[in-house]
This record gives sequence, structure tokens and C-alpha cells, in this order.
Amino acid sequence: MNLNNSSTSERPSTHRAVDSAEHAPSIRLSDRALQELLRLSNHYSVGQVTRLGVKGGGCAGLSYLLEAGSPQEGDYLIRVGSITLAIEPSHALYLDGLQLDIGEGLNNRGFIFENPNAGSTCGCGTSFSL
Repeated sequence: MNLNNSSTSERPSTHRAVDSAEHAPSIRLSDRALQELLRLSNHYSVGQVTRLGVKGGGCAGLSYLLEAGSPQEGDYLIRVGSITLAIEPSHALYLDGLQLDIGEGLNNRGFIFENPNAGSTCGCGTSFSL
């Protein structure tokens, strides 16, 4: 696994999830996103994982959640590289096929969510509608 993808002109390689159950959503992380999640996870409490989900709100109707938290009973536990993502089953429909990357430009810093399920997205890219 190459976490040192220094070329910004090439499309970043992605890491595909290995899921814990049938019908788990397919999630892909770029090298940069995986590296950033690894960095952030160093600050997690013991037993915490990265929770990925959606919530109502934002200018387009649904917003992404990406936070440290404990896995809950029934969550899909998806291993991507050395990161474990916990996803509530009710959120899986909205996240299937999601690709997570990192923006590095002046106007586009932070996580970038590329979601094939989104019918439209807001200008900032952190909320979407179906």
C-alpha cells in the first residue's frame, strides 16, 4: 500500500473496503484520505473507530458524518487498509460506492466525498440529495 502518493496530477490510487457482512456498502479511500484518517485515528480513544454516515441537513438535504466513535451493534465494520469504518445499516444505501479523497487546493481543502448516489450536491460538496 503506497501512502506516499506525492503526485497531484495523477488520479490517486484507491483502497477498497473489505466488509464484515454481505450487502455492506462499497467504500473507496484515496491514499491521501487513508493517510489523513490514519493521522486522525492516532487521537482516538481506545476502542474507537471512524464512523461514516449521513444526517439530515446542509444546503442540499443530507450531510456526511465522519467522526470518531464506538462501533454499535449491527454496524457494518468495514476494513480499509488499517482503518476500520463503522456504518449504520440505514446509512449504507446512501454511501454505497462512495469514494473519499482529500482536496489540497486553496478553495477545496479537507475531505472530498464523491458519491454516485447523489442526484445533486451543494457548492461546498459536503451535502447532497438523492
